[in-house]
Amino acid sequence: MSDLDQLRRDVLEANLAIVRAGLVRLTFGNVSGVDRSTGVMAIKPSGVPYDELTPESIVLVDLGHGAVVGGTARPSSDTPTHLALYRAFPAVGGVVHTHSPFATAWAQAGRPVPCFGTTHADHFFGPVPVTRPLTADETGDRYEERTGDVIVETLARLGVDPLERPAALVASHGPFVWGRDAGDAVDNAVALEAVAEAALRTEQLRPGTPEIGTHLLERHFHRKHGPGASYGQPG
Repeated sequence: MSDLDQLRRDVLEANLAIVRAGLVRLTFGNVSGVDRSTGVMAIKPSGVPYDELTPESIVLVDLGHGAVVGGTARPSSDTPTHLALYRAFPAVGGVVHTHSPFATAWAQAGRPVPCFGTTHADHFFGPVPVTRPLTADETGDRYEERTGDVIVETLARLGVDPLERPAALVASHGPFVWGRDAGDAVDNAVALEAVAEAALRTEQLRPGTPEIGTHLLERHFHRKHGPGASYGQPG
């Protein structure tokens, strides 16, 4: 099996995984993965029901110029957003977009997901940021590309390492999440929805709850991530 055949299979499995996780309804959402050695991205075809997907239906797109280089279907309409993230974040190998209810609620409210506790800190090194609203010009012909650009802009403005906070909420839209590969991105999307729900319920129970202290945030994030991580099994 070639590397691109394996990429298609991995991306197919990742798309099915977001359905099993309850992150998508109908065809709302998509997952992609990238093979940096060949400069090719694999992504869900546009509008195709998940139960009709096959490895062969996953579309291959050139990472540089965005042309379809494998498959006969039209790629996801969010393809330019995915491409913008891969081009800006070289360490990213998978991207997930969903309209999962709790993360989308925060996006529609134009609010970052606050880091209230250790569940959040285990996955995201601080609040999950929200972008500024796109302008009227940015929602024109290159809307999907501009969506990716505003995510990149948001992380740059905050000085955020994309693998330390591997998600952003696009204002009035929904979450985009990423990881080292497509499977890792799916795990981060599941974690985002969980912490978005917990944050909303925390605010309902105690409006004005303060965010987690920096010492506890650092302790929990770094015990799972980075060279000194102690969570899980070695090697």
